[in-house]
Amino acid sequence: MNRPHKQSMSELKLRRLLEHNQRLRDDLARPRIKVSEASASLIRYCKTTTDHLVPSVWGPVGKSDDPYAPQGGGKCCVVQ
Repeated sequence: MNRPHKQSMSELKLRRLLEHNQRLRDDLARPRIKVSEASASLIRYCKTTTDHLVPSVWGPVGKSDDPYAPQGGGKCCVVQ
């Protein structure tokens, strides 16, 4: 009676190992770039993309250009 239990445990371990192996293969197949390329891309993005939440870097933004400014004449909520 002990034998079927051991066989099922070994099958379970084998299945877990195969699943783990597949996850590792998927991870290995994922496209990668060098850290220097990723860093340069991030720096380029930060230098060219205006962030209205950092006015100390990009300067003040007019209310018409600010996507975070309240819209609709100052009314922020409606109570029913």
